[in-house]
Amino acid sequence: MAAPTTPSLDDTLRRDAPNAPPCVLALAPMQDVTDLPFLRIIAARGNADLYFTEYFRVHTTAQLERHTIRAITENPTGRPIIAQLIGNDPAALARSARELENYPVAGIDLNLGCPAPIVYRKCAGGGLLRFPERIDKILGVLRDSIRTRFTVKTRVGFDNPDVFETLLEILAKHRPDMVTVHGRTVTEMYRPKVHHDLIARAAAVLPCPVLANGSVDSPENAADVLRITGVRGLMIGRGAIRNPWIFAQIRSHLAGETPWLPSGRDVLAYVRTLWETTSPDSLNPPKQVQKLKKYLNFIGEGVEPTGRFLHDVRRVTTEDDLFRVCGAWLDHTEPMSLRPVPGQAPAGVLR
Repeated sequence: MAAPTTPSLDDTLRRDAPNAPPCVLALAPMQDVTDLPFLRIIAARGNADLYFTEYFRVHTTAQLERHTIRAITENPTGRPIIAQLIGNDPAALARSARELENYPVAGIDLNLGCPAPIVYRKCAGGGLLRFPERIDKILGVLRDSIRTRFTVKTRVGFDNPDVFETLLEILAKHRPDMVTVHGRTVTEMYRPKVHHDLIARAAAVLPCPVLANGSVDSPENAADVLRITGVRGLMIGRGAIRNPWIFAQIRSHLAGETPWLPSGRDVLAYVRTLWETTSPDSLNPPKQVQKLKKYLNFIGEGVEPTGRFLHDVRRVTTEDDLFRVCGAWLDHTEPMSLRPVPGQAPAGVLR
């Protein structure tokens, strides 16, 4: 029997395409998270409809990162994957895009939203939102250079959403094939309320499908965002680290079914899988403990309301202690919604 073919980006986004999802659910590109092992984890727990690579750093002498290329060449999901670029040099971005088109990518995405200071201070990612003329030039060069599909992921401004209308005009001018809007400014990071009205504005005026991004953390919330914004789909980042089953849960909820909830032991098994699949061949246990804490910062937001789980996890230094703490909180059969606990601050700088 022939292996099933990966659907194209067009077939995923078109509502009238055979087997197209009624709502496109995408896993957000997250640096040092959405690598090949994490794609395997998500694919085994409900699967997204669309994936993005970690960003490729682009400058005049940049080379494509080999470990990120593996997520494309060994894509285990059976779904289209888009390669994301971050940078500010139009010629270098065009060169990297053309190189990536030699691989089985569904499209090339430009990052206009990363809020990490180390990125935006270099006038890349969300930092470009301070310079609309530069965005205009970059989009024009990429639109002319890219033969496959061209997409953009953006926030609604750098420190003021009033510039978003200008950004929409620039985006419409260059006609990307899809736009993802994180409904916050760069300086708002992840804390304030999402500007769903601006995402709805993008969906109404752009001549391409739009995905909504920002604090989609439950099936009910996902349905609300779809209703409020009228977008083609949703992109989920931190919520999928906390709850890798969220894509399947959203589909169930939208179909009028009761979503399945993992037990504590299912979550514990997920943490063990993270340890095993993200461990390098030359395992350094203390470094791996620190790496797992990166994921647990997000998982812990949905474990319990007092913050004690995260308090305990952040103080462990060995694998045995890490799983002793996780077992104390998660070795049970009670169902867990894994929704973030109100009042706990989001962890990390991810998209």
